[in-house]
Amino acid sequence: MNRSELLAALADRAEVSRKDADAVLSAFAVIVGDVVAKGDEKVTIPGFLSFERTHRAARTARNPQTGDPIQIPSGYAVKVSAGSKLKEAAKG
Repeated sequence: MNRSELLAALADRAEVSRKDADAVLSAFAVIVGDVVAKGDEKVTIPGFLSFERTHRAARTARNPQTGDPIQIPSGYAVKVSAGSKLKEAAKG
């Protein structure tokens, strides 16, 4: 499902216009991005998904072409976890 298909499904399910559904989806993405960028909170939709920023330690890796070791600096990543209702839906 791509973005336009998702917007159509949201608009139909919520009985709103596609323009309104697009505005809500865009606002949701911005809010989650802002919270994750700050890193002091976790966004949780109970039973569905949670988003949080995690710290990744510096590490040594290997260049796949040459085999030479390279240093990867520490940084941050996003952790997305599926909630219980989403896990149950995936089981079929």
